[in-house]
Amino acid sequence: MAIKVGDRLPLELKLKEPTDSGPRDVRLEEIFKGKKVVLFAVPGAFTPTCSAKHLPGFIEKADEIKRKGVDEIVCVAVNDAFVMGAWGKASGAGGKVRLLADGNGEFTRAVGLELDASGFGMGLRSQRYAMIVNDGVVQELLVEPGPGLSVSSAESVLAKLS
Repeated sequence: MAIKVGDRLPLELKLKEPTDSGPRDVRLEEIFKGKKVVLFAVPGAFTPTCSAKHLPGFIEKADEIKRKGVDEIVCVAVNDAFVMGAWGKASGAGGKVRLLADGNGEFTRAVGLELDASGFGMGLRSQRYAMIVNDGVVQELLVEPGPGLSVSSAESVLAKLS
């Protein structure tokens, strides 16, 4: 069952963060405890909509989002930390959006937002969504109803933060 507004994220889980010295485990508790965080997920790093629209929108609007009281903006994908690190560098996300890898899809399955993209040769991935999380509790959940980017964009998140 998919996570919903009012639910607590599984703070005991870990994601991988790309660093210059290699991937580092990051507990969700470290990211969300006592903070207001915008988390958005994409089906895959370097994929067309993710690279051309979704991530760039959050990079472009990062300062505006943070002015609304958000401590951090996090992007998650079912990719490995090396791919996420390369994508972050290629997109100029540094200092604006924190890219984290859910390489085995554990977080994605735990929140019930997996996507079977095996028809495209991509295996298990994440649905495209955004959420506003306050101290580990989901305040807003914006899951895309289908292909494209309509409800989980940076602009949609900003409207929910107003």
